[in-house]
Amino acid sequence: MRRMSVAQEPVGTMLRDWRTRRRLSQLELALEADVSTRHLSFVETGRAHPSREMILKLAERMDIPLREQNTLLLAGGFAPLYREQSLESPNLAQARDAVQRILTGHEPYPALAIDRHWNLLAFNQAIGPLLAGIAPELLQPPVNVLRLSLHPEGLAPRIVNLAEWRAHLFDRLDRQIELTADPELIALRLELEEYPFEEAEGHGHIDALVVPLVLRTGGGELRLFSTTTVFGTPLEITLSELAIESFFPADAETARILHDLASSKG
Repeated sequence: MRRMSVAQEPVGTMLRDWRTRRRLSQLELALEADVSTRHLSFVETGRAHPSREMILKLAERMDIPLREQNTLLLAGGFAPLYREQSLESPNLAQARDAVQRILTGHEPYPALAIDRHWNLLAFNQAIGPLLAGIAPELLQPPVNVLRLSLHPEGLAPRIVNLAEWRAHLFDRLDRQIELTADPELIALRLELEEYPFEEAEGHGHIDALVVPLVLRTGGGELRLFSTTTVFGTPLEITLSELAIESFFPADAETARILHDLASSKG
């Protein structure tokens, strides 16, 4: 394959940085990728230039996201492998339909789809009643779900167990940052940390099997737990970064309130 000229950090340095981020020694990664430690060392120091296949093999063993795999290929002088399209692209019509079917099928319980930065892509009708009282500027696209949840003019004042829910969201965000090293996520994390927060609202320690979202609404107090759905083995960047957050009632009273809210909407 013809090499492409790009001005950026050497691919060997980038691979070494990813290995360090994954807390792997050269020996561990070499064994995982079935290459010699000597060759891996030469690749990381620039004494040997990795082939396209070697870059992809190392990336796969380190579970590097598709977007970053494309960056590694470019740094190595190769064309990107994975396409990225808008979710509105005709080529993604089948996936878009699948997402909408999942969201609609989950009603009367809330569900939404987000991108890699937690920006809202789609949602079902059950989400609407939960957003009462939110500052209008937080609902202007792109709507960031984490910002919406923890901002003092967002859901935060109505989250009964804000300390626990905040710690839960930070834990998820931290794991995502560790996986992707995404600078936009790091900036979002710093922003969220600056929001006013009273430790007295809760201890913030997660010791339950499932952390619920306990939310005050006009229809009563909801206790919800969530699950995350992703596309299996995607070969397209947008799909690889899309997640569906589905909320379920944690008790019978919550289920009743959500059914009543759906019925009142006709």
